[in-house]
Formats: sequence, structure tokens, C-alpha cells
Amino acid sequence: MSKDSQRPQPNSQGQRHRPKRKINPVRSHSPQIPSPQSGFDSPNQEETDTDLIYGRHTVLAALENERSLNRIWMVPQLQSDNRFQKGLSTAKANGTLIDRVSNQRLDQIAPGTNHQGIVAQVSPYAYKELSELIDLAKAASSEPVIVMAEGLTDPHNLGAIIRTSEAIGVSGLILPQRRAVGITSTVMKVAAGALETFPVARVVNLNRALEELKQAGFWIYGTSATADQPLYTVKFSGPVVLVVGSEGQGLTRLIEQSCDILVSIPLVGQTPSLNVSVATGMALYEIYRQRRSGQ
Repeated sequence: MSKDSQRPQPNSQGQRHRPKRKINPVRSHSPQIPSPQSGFDSPNQEETDTDLIYGRHTVLAALENERSLNRIWMVPQLQSDNRFQKGLSTAKANGTLIDRVSNQRLDQIAPGTNHQGIVAQVSPYAYKELSELIDLAKAASSEPVIVMAEGLTDPHNLGAIIRTSEAIGVSGLILPQRRAVGITSTVMKVAAGALETFPVARVVNLNRALEELKQAGFWIYGTSATADQPLYTVKFSGPVVLVVGSEGQGLTRLIEQSCDILVSIPLVGQTPSLNVSVATGMALYEIYRQRRSGQ
């Protein structure tokens, strides 16, 4: 089967028909231990640490993008660091309180973190509306790529996906409001400043969001260990939504049925599965490899 045959072909009017597919049973190939953050019952339950960010790169990115910061705690040595001077002056002029404290005090403010001598208190993350994210994506590219993550519970995985997505050129990310981790301080730290320029939308219902994306001209590609079509045989063209599943469980059956095409990453070793952030990075690289090579 040729690569072009893997992509729905246009009819005589130039319109593409969404394919009818046989949905394979969802099987878990990821014997990962569920995150202790799983099982959220309310949209805000998982966001108890959203007001603190820490680490030099993360805080510096917030300062450079003039993000609203309520307070900064930092060791005195950073006061003379040229990288921080302009941002700190601007933040102070905007009303941010700046406290010079010891590393021991920072350990108390952000226990168990690698704060690198600086911690900041930020306003809650401002999510985009889905319609706004779609408009931003279309304005940025004629063939935008958006990532949708279903049910991630590990903030480290989410942060890694955001960092990779922003670095490779993805237009934004869509998350569910319930039973999934949101943008927390841990996510911000792992994302290493990417969230200062990378938009994230949060929606009540992922299936309805996918229908809205289809109406906006996006084609929906879901990742599944049981999919018949290997990633490298699928031609990704036009506006794309890449949907990735939760740790251990993957995509739910309902989300699979909403996808136009399901793709898999063939594995030849003894390891039965990939970490979701690694798999997302591999899929995104293939999408952009095809586009930059003119495939």
C-alpha cells in the first residue's frame, strides 16, 4: 500500500471524505503505575500548586514575557546577574514585591524543588478558549498542528509534551477540564519557559472539541498501540490535530471513534510501550519531517 493511499483522497469537487474505520478494541500495553494525581473529581482539584514557579530558566522566561508576578523570592547573588536585571526592574515597576532571602528560606517556600535560588508567585494560568486557539493556529500557519491530550495525570509528562511541542512549532495544546492534570508549577518547571509563548485551551468535552476542530478544517489523528497504520506510512497534510492518550490506558474508545485515522509507532525491542511524552515527540517529529522535506 502506498503512502498516498493512507490519506483520504479528495472527490471531484476537491473535498476530502472522512474514512469509515473499524475500531480495534482498546488494549493497554503500558504497565505504568497510575499517578497519585489520578481520579480528579473537580476541575480545580489538581491545581493546588499553580501559584508558584521556580528555577532560573522558568522565572527568567516569565520575566522576559512580562507575565503577571505577585512576588519574587531570590538569593542576593542573582540580583547582580545581568540576565535578570532588566526583567526584575520591569517587574518591580509593575508592582511585584521582590524579597532577597537565603536558600534555606527558599527551601521552605518551595520544599522538595530544585529552585536554583529563585521562586515566584504567579497569577493562575490563563487558558485560551478553543475558538481562540483555532484562530491563533490558523493565523500562524496554513497547515497548523494542534496537540490534544486525553487524561494525562503526570505533570512531568504534560510539561515535557509542552516543551517539545513549542520547540518543534506546534500551534497549541488542548486539555480536558476533568480527570487530568492542568498547568501547575511542576508543569511550568518541566516546560522550561515554553508556556510563556505556547497557548493551551481547556475544554469540558473533548469529543465536542474534536467536532469543532473538524468543522474548522482539521483532520484528527489518534495514537494507539493497536492501530493498523504505522506512523511512517501516513501522510500528514493540511491542518492536523494529534490526539494522545493517558498514561497506561491510552485513548478511550469514544475518542478513538472520533479520530479520522489511528496511527501506531512500531516497536521491535522487548519494551512493550513508550512513555506518552516520548511517543508524542516522535509523532510530532514525523509530521514536521514530512512537511520540511516536501513529502
